[in-house]
Amino acid sequence: MGHKLEVYEPADAWSRTNLVEQEGTQALRDFENAYPWLHSTTYDTQSFEASAVLGEADLAIVHEWTDRNVIRSIVGFRRANPDFRIFFHDTHHRAVTDPASLDWESLEGFDAVLAYGDSLKECYRQRGWTSNVYVWHEAADTRMFYPRTPHPDRRDLVWIGNWGDDERTRELQTYLLGPANALKLSGAVHGVRFPESAVASCEAAGLGYRGWIPNYRVPQAFAAHRVTVHIPRRPYVSALPGIPTIRPFEALACGIPLICANWEDSECLFRAGRDFLVARSEAEMKRHLRDVLEDKALAASLRKNGLETIEHRHTCKHRVGELLSIYQNVQQIGIQQPGAPDELEAVAG
Repeated sequence: MGHKLEVYEPADAWSRTNLVEQEGTQALRDFENAYPWLHSTTYDTQSFEASAVLGEADLAIVHEWTDRNVIRSIVGFRRANPDFRIFFHDTHHRAVTDPASLDWESLEGFDAVLAYGDSLKECYRQRGWTSNVYVWHEAADTRMFYPRTPHPDRRDLVWIGNWGDDERTRELQTYLLGPANALKLSGAVHGVRFPESAVASCEAAGLGYRGWIPNYRVPQAFAAHRVTVHIPRRPYVSALPGIPTIRPFEALACGIPLICANWEDSECLFRAGRDFLVARSEAEMKRHLRDVLEDKALAASLRKNGLETIEHRHTCKHRVGELLSIYQNVQQIGIQQPGAPDELEAVAG
């Protein structure tokens, strides 16, 4: 859309460090080949200087995992440059499950918060952290996520997600492994942080554990299977209901039938029952899986409807338009300038 974008990431980022340790530097080169238009600059969190990075920028979007020293440097730059804007981008449940891990005092220096769901937005407002919060949902990058030619030897079921943190272990047994085993389905599981017991459970259910998969290869994994499931982590069912993580967007964009496990689309982002099916019990998940795999008309309808909703409402192009509207709104309403450090301290107190 004609704007200049620069991306910065810490040199010691957890994901990047672990990727290189486990997959080697070739994984980084493969990513660059898959996304030739996307480049990032690494920085040292201890020596980061906002003025050296943001001198000519109009807006910085700061993700909630960003190092606190870096956030404070950016907030300081904002105070000295009244025409510059900074947005805090929250795409996690830590605001509810681990609020002490976020630097709420520095948050006073931001012009707005981008929360990736309405329940998270309300969390910010109810706790009084900031009133200027906008909902900015996940979306599908349709340059990469689009229907691929189905594999001639497609298997039944694929699930892509990480096992760790025990945030959905019980749910994975109820909505994935149990139904797959009962129906004798073939398929695969991709992800990281799977303990040996989890790998054994997947294999016993007939779903081969295939390990880590780069996200740009997910469309091919979908094309090699006939159905997928979305199993939200527990905080997105209880503490922050209604927030869909990125996987449903990407699955629907690829035209694979999707079944969601006990998730309420409270923001009406999709058309439940038309774009995807919802299973509220293990028995219902088994029934839905059987229906999708046996009823070609049902599967075709889900593929068509889900893809239609993504194309009409949930592409990255839609989100860029929303971001620019938010930016213009922030400019027009005249956000109160962040105060001096002692004033911020008084507000935080």
